[in-house]
Amino acid sequence: MNKVYINADEAIADILDGATIMLGGFGLNGIPENSITAMVKKGITQLTCISNNAGVDDFGLGLLLKTKQIKKMISSYVGENAEFERQLLSGELEVDLVPQGTLATRIAMRGMGIPAFFTPAGYGTEIAIGKEIREFDGKHYLMEHALKADFAIVKAWKGDRLGNLIFRKSTRSFSTSMAKAGDITIAEVEELVEPGQIDPDQVDVAGVYVHRIFQGTNYEKRIEKRTVRLV
Repeated sequence: MNKVYINADEAIADILDGATIMLGGFGLNGIPENSITAMVKKGITQLTCISNNAGVDDFGLGLLLKTKQIKKMISSYVGENAEFERQLLSGELEVDLVPQGTLATRIAMRGMGIPAFFTPAGYGTEIAIGKEIREFDGKHYLMEHALKADFAIVKAWKGDRLGNLIFRKSTRSFSTSMAKAGDITIAEVEELVEPGQIDPDQVDVAGVYVHRIFQGTNYEKRIEKRTVRLV
């Protein structure tokens, strides 16, 4: 089975309006820049996007928000995107804010085939509204369901033609779980190598989880909010 695609346009060609998509990365680190640009160009709409963050106004998922291609965001941190705030307050965008640990676990559970789990995070807050609550050892827990996605799109530092992936540093936090959770997983990589050129001990996601892979180009690697200190 050939998993290698020429570019992002080809890899995302069958994503249709109304799809649910997981997008990897942590903040602006390790986001699938090429795939996001291709989705903007393709013009698909009514998307439900599952991501740690919503990008910034001119980068990442902010590009899809700007063109109003996202119907719903499921994420845990959205603090640096003014367009996201505007659409949320005006009622143009559906938003499901999820505690970060709960979001990560809901994604991981999908990859493990576990439909639901109990967590204390969110008990006693608006997050608990409408959810099943149980008591274990005198403590209350919410039942959270695993997150489903038609596509999971991740960006890795290196991958081979069989789909084996290596991520770097904080980009492992969501991308490794997402790669195992999507019905179809698309990986863009900074470097695409031949099978055997990756040490098996370094593989973060095995190729069995990855359906499509391509080598990306022109990565910006933005810093979301630069802070400096005078010494």
